[in-house]
Amino acid sequence: MEREVRAAVMTGSGETEIQHLHLPDIGLEDGLLKIEAAGVCGSDVRHYRAQITEPRILGHENLGRVVALGSIARDRWGVSEGDRVLLEEYLPCGHCYACRTGNFRSCWATDSLLSPTAIRFGSTPLQIGPGLWGGYAEYLYLHPRTVFHHVDERIPAIEAVLALPISNGIEWVCREGQLQPGQTIVILGPGQQGLGCVLAARLAGAKTIIVVGLERDAKRLEVAKELGADVVFHGVDRDLIELVYELTRGEGADMVVDTARGSDETVGLAVKLLKKHGQLILPTGAPEGLTQFPVSLLAKRCLTLRGVRGHSYAAVELALDLIGSRKYQVGKMSTHHFPIEKVDHAIRLTAGEFPEQAVHVTILPDLALPDLEQGSVRT
Repeated sequence: MEREVRAAVMTGSGETEIQHLHLPDIGLEDGLLKIEAAGVCGSDVRHYRAQITEPRILGHENLGRVVALGSIARDRWGVSEGDRVLLEEYLPCGHCYACRTGNFRSCWATDSLLSPTAIRFGSTPLQIGPGLWGGYAEYLYLHPRTVFHHVDERIPAIEAVLALPISNGIEWVCREGQLQPGQTIVILGPGQQGLGCVLAARLAGAKTIIVVGLERDAKRLEVAKELGADVVFHGVDRDLIELVYELTRGEGADMVVDTARGSDETVGLAVKLLKKHGQLILPTGAPEGLTQFPVSLLAKRCLTLRGVRGHSYAAVELALDLIGSRKYQVGKMSTHHFPIEKVDHAIRLTAGEFPEQAVHVTILPDLALPDLEQGSVRT
């Protein structure tokens, strides 16, 4: 095996440099993954725009093949060399209350948003050994606390990496939100998370699935329709409110999921769309926070506001089963594929910085880079 590997290293805000890094030595409790595909998530956009002092490799939607494995790791993980696996981004401790109750995504050891010492795939700095923490590289280090999912060989790589965004939708809509058969759901935002909610709503047996976007979201709204949305909408809020109440015979929606922004505008709209005893699912939040939240309506209309984040192990397994069933046109979500040298472009495309619109972008390390595109690599 080669001892140096290519990696797209984030060296500063909005800056990527292609570097050659050393492969780590593998001991009894860890391993090594050869990356087959790595998805680009909205959180990668947020990380890429952040000011950093320590270089890192982004990419936490990682699919690959186990190529090296310690004997203790083999017994602990239940995997073998050659296995095709999908990784969760979390590296939980395994013994805290959150881990023991099945909520390991909330473990402080891996909660990088709330704990300064946490580690996880896709955001941990290079200086924390052995450095290969992100999927935008040829190989990924397998930490002793890695969480694995076996992946059917028949599932295309560009679809398998969609399991994490789809599992978010399953977690929020089905497992935490408990959407029931026959209910109506409104999904604000037709990005990859919103589309995951569309698939989740279909699994739950929703009567009516309404997806709301902006005029520039035409392509994403089209994909939402192909995945099972009954109504897609872009226009003025007043017309949307009238439409929802018309479709629900004056009752309003049972659930609204705000994957768009979590701002005064979107949350205020969501509350207006909900029926009495309805539920607002909030997986996001605007940096400036909420300044005009209609608190009085929570009690008056018996509404539930549920903050959600990430996915459970069960949700990822359900997502892989959904993809493998071939019942849904999941491949429609995968719109763009790039080699490692184009990571900067891939993240910026996901961020909406170009006229062309993407739904889900995938990095494929073995994909050849056309000579004519070499000049667009940002260094």
